[in-house]
Amino acid sequence: MVIVFVLVALLVLAVLVAANWYVWRRLFRDTTERPGPVRRAGAVLVAGGWVLAVGALVAERAGAPFPLQQVLAWPGFLWMALSIYLLLALLAGEAVRPLLRRLPERRAGGGAAAAEPRPEPVTVPEPSQPQPDPVAAPERQPSPSASEPPEPPHAVPDGPAPPAPSRRLFVSRVVAGAAAAAAVGTVGYGTYGVLRGPSVKRVTVPLAKLPRAAHGYRIVVVSDIHLGPVLGRGFAEKVVDTINATQPDLIAVVGDLVDGSVKDLGPAAAPLARLKARHGSYFVTGNHEYFSGAEQWVAEVRNLGLRPLENARTELPWFDLAGVNDVQGESEGHGPDFARALGDRDTTRACVLLAHQPVQIHEAVRHGVDLQLSGHTHGGQLWPGSLLAELANPTVAGLERYGDTQLYVSRGAGAWGPPTRVGAPSDITVIELAARDA
Repeated sequence: MVIVFVLVALLVLAVLVAANWYVWRRLFRDTTERPGPVRRAGAVLVAGGWVLAVGALVAERAGAPFPLQQVLAWPGFLWMALSIYLLLALLAGEAVRPLLRRLPERRAGGGAAAAEPRPEPVTVPEPSQPQPDPVAAPERQPSPSASEPPEPPHAVPDGPAPPAPSRRLFVSRVVAGAAAAAAVGTVGYGTYGVLRGPSVKRVTVPLAKLPRAAHGYRIVVVSDIHLGPVLGRGFAEKVVDTINATQPDLIAVVGDLVDGSVKDLGPAAAPLARLKARHGSYFVTGNHEYFSGAEQWVAEVRNLGLRPLENARTELPWFDLAGVNDVQGESEGHGPDFARALGDRDTTRACVLLAHQPVQIHEAVRHGVDLQLSGHTHGGQLWPGSLLAELANPTVAGLERYGDTQLYVSRGAGAWGPPTRVGAPSDITVIELAARDA
C-alpha cells in the first residue's frame, strides 16, 4: 500500500513539474531570443508561485499561526487557479499556432508575386571614344555657378537597423500574450464572483408524503461556506444577509462551514448568530470540520443558536428532519449512523435528511428517506473540475432521483483553496416543498 502511494505521489509530482516547465517554456523561453533576465524572472515566478501555494496548503492543514496562513493564502491560492488556466489556454494555443505561422507566409507569397521586379533593360555600350593624351593639359572644368546650391552630403547611417523578430518568435509572443490575458481574465472574474457573495437559487421539490398544510414550506440550504484565511467575517455577513432576505421556514447548514480552529475563526463565524427562520437553523458536519476540530465547532455553532444534528432526528409539524455526521468522522469514531438517526421513525411521515456528501444517498435510499440535502462537490468549482467531481459523486449539482429518494446537491456558498469559481457559480438554495395533492 505504501509503495502504491509513493508511486502515485511521484507520478503526480512528475505531471506537475512537466506542466509547469511547459508553461515557463511557452510564456518565457519561446518569447525571448536568448537567455536573460526575462527567462530567469519567469522561472522565479512559476516556481515561487507553487512554493506559496504548497505553503498555504501546509500552513492551513498544520494549524500554522493564522496571520501566516493569511499571508500565504491569497498569492498562493490565486496562483494555483491562475496556473490551471494558463496551462489550458496555452494548450488551446497549440491549435492556433500553426495557422498563425501559415497566414504570414500566404500574405508574403502574394505580395512577392505582385511586387516582382521588372527586368532592367540591357544597355548597349557606345563606340569607344578616343582617349585623351595624358601629356596634354587637362581640360578646364567649368566652375559651379553661384546660383546653383551645392549638393547636400549623403547622410551616414549610425549603424545597421535591428533585425525584425522571426515569424516563429512573433507567433509565440502573440499566443503567450493571448493566453496570459485569457487566464488572468478568467481567474479575475471567477474571484469577483465568489467575493461578491452567493446568489439565490429556487427549486421546487414535490414530496408524496408531505401533507397539504406544508405545501410551499421553504428550506434554505447552504453548504461549503469555508470560512478561513481568505473568506472571513465580511463574507459570513453576506451569507447571513442573503439567507435572512429569503424569509425561510427552516435553515439547513450542511457542512464545511470552516477551514480552521474555533480560536482563529470564531469571530468570523459570529454573524451566524443572526440567522432567522421560523423553525430554526440546523447543522451537520462536513469533512473539513474534522480537519478543524469538529467537536469544538459543534459546540460553537450550538452557542451561536444553530442546532447540530449528530446522527439525530427531530419531528417537525409536517415532516421529520434528520442529520448524519460526515463520513470523514469515521477516522475519529464519529462517523454517520443512519440506524440511530432513522431506525425507529414513523415511515408514514415524510423525511428530509441533511448529509454533507452526496455519496451518502445510497444509505438514505435503504432507510426510506424522501429527500436528502447535500453539498461537498462545489459543482466542480474550477472547470474542468466538474468532470473529476462526476467520477467521485453520484450527483455533482442539482436535483436527481434515486428510487423513491430525491437528492439535491448545492454548489456551495464559498470556495476552498482558490477563492475562485469558473463554470460553477456559488449559490444558496431555497427548497420549496410541494404536496402532491395541493
